[in-house]
Amino acid sequence: MQIGMTLAKHIYDTQRLHPEATGALTLILNQVSMAAKIVSREVRKAGLVDILGLTGQKNVQGEDVRKLDEFANEIFMAAFSQLGNFCIMASEEREEPVLVSDGRKSGDYTIAFDPLDGSSNIDANVSVGTIFAVHRRVSEGDEAVPEDLLQTGRALAAAGYVLYGSSTMLVMSTGHGTHAFTLDPSVGEFLECHHQITIPKRGKTYSCNEGNYPYWSEGVRHYIAYIKEADPASGRPYSSRYIGSMVADIHRTLLYGGIFMYPADTKDPKKPSGKLRLLYECSPMAFLIEQAGGVASNGTAPILDLQPTQIHERTAFFAGSPENVRELERSIAQYDM
Repeated sequence: MQIGMTLAKHIYDTQRLHPEATGALTLILNQVSMAAKIVSREVRKAGLVDILGLTGQKNVQGEDVRKLDEFANEIFMAAFSQLGNFCIMASEEREEPVLVSDGRKSGDYTIAFDPLDGSSNIDANVSVGTIFAVHRRVSEGDEAVPEDLLQTGRALAAAGYVLYGSSTMLVMSTGHGTHAFTLDPSVGEFLECHHQITIPKRGKTYSCNEGNYPYWSEGVRHYIAYIKEADPASGRPYSSRYIGSMVADIHRTLLYGGIFMYPADTKDPKKPSGKLRLLYECSPMAFLIEQAGGVASNGTAPILDLQPTQIHERTAFFAGSPENVRELERSIAQYDM
């Protein structure tokens, strides 16, 4: 029986490519996996214990906080606080960033994360996930500053997500391709299941919330109409696949190709730039997509080139197979500019 490479071995082998590294990133990724195992355990028994439903609170986004949201947030924040390698953290569930310091000069890395993406679906037993983005610190002082967090996706040291579904999978990249690992609960280890994921150049599925169609720009609506138009020679119409959990939808798109879309819309005047957060949702997902050979865009520019100015900044997001995303960009350029 052949056993896949463990996550720990993969991280160690990657570190050897950078002999100048201190090993801090290795510790960080191992701690991510440990926290993910704890959250995975709770997700598995969510229907058996009092961890489903709402807390009665709202987060900084104005969204209802579920009990499992808060649990996942506390687990990851506790894990990241213990390492001594972080100087500052940002979470979807916290309005302000959290400084990490033990009285000495704080760590050399920052982390921004969504502790439980798709949690509105948890009561229906739909796949949910954790998204994380790690940057190297840029400031020199004893304490970190917001600018340490507010970096472009191009500067990411590592990014990934954990998918809590029929199995628990950790998909990550440190800039050397996108790799996936499945948790084997019998031994408590993440084992490699996809080495160097390569997204197809074109896919035949699209993923979006078409309930917002009337509120999208003309360019986006034109593209949707185009891919739904029958044309056997090009493989159209495309199939629609939308789960409503970003981690699950991106995971399927990474493996099978196509395009995931969350355009800006006019439905909610409070969110003119879209719904998804740039720093801890779009940037890390774009990093993984590009490392797998795909494209991620806001419709006019690469997501990884966008400079965040606020912790919870939002953006339109289109990601997937390069040919699909480029077609979408051409439609926007033709009809919206």
